[in-house]
Amino acid sequence: MKSRILLVEDDEFFAKVLKRQLERANFEVTHAADGQAGWEKFQETIFDLCILDVVMPRKDGFTLAGEIRATDFNIPIVFTSSRYMEQDRLQGFDIGADDYLVKPFNTDELISRIKVYIKRSRLLRSEKRIVYTVGNLVFDYSQLQLRHKDNEAENHVRIAPKEAELLRYLCENANKKLKREHILASVWGADGYLAQRVMDVYLSRLRRHIAMDPSIRIETFHGKGLMLVINEMDRTHIIEKA
Repeated sequence: MKSRILLVEDDEFFAKVLKRQLERANFEVTHAADGQAGWEKFQETIFDLCILDVVMPRKDGFTLAGEIRATDFNIPIVFTSSRYMEQDRLQGFDIGADDYLVKPFNTDELISRIKVYIKRSRLLRSEKRIVYTVGNLVFDYSQLQLRHKDNEAENHVRIAPKEAELLRYLCENANKKLKREHILASVWGADGYLAQRVMDVYLSRLRRHIAMDPSIRIETFHGKGLMLVINEMDRTHIIEKA
């Protein structure tokens, strides 16, 4: 079964070219010419990934992404834009985007990334749940939730997919000094300036989240490395059926 992609792009020529290339890569592509039409198509069909232009008539890409995220927190979202503005890219990641590409971009690289994002999304939706108990916190990677283990139902924190990937990487390597470039390569697949900025934003969020348990902390070593510091005896990795 082909993976379904929603392509929301108001540039008809660019959309036609990109749609054809994605279809050649064996994806099923639905195109919408503006943000409102994209929202309507999203409500009609189950998609595996969304590619959204940022600047569009009727509804911009950021607004559309917010509506999609409120409905489906796991679906991968890739922004595309003709504008190279750092604030726009940070806003895109803040909404929960998996990627933000500036036109023109390499389509083969986009296709490779799409396959990774869809594979990860399917893992999150699979029958297995991946849960970490870290100190007094429970991190449910599959559900993108973080909560205190003494609080089963209330006050859980929803975290973005990429934020969850970062926390999972830290949990898998708890009490180890990790080089920033290794984290960036593993979680973002890149170590450029923007990826570093985005990682810093997510680290700030994670520090606020884990403050629920004062015994856990993320230490920084001279700006070059990180460590998730926990009591090793409290750390478990659980895989169970949903």
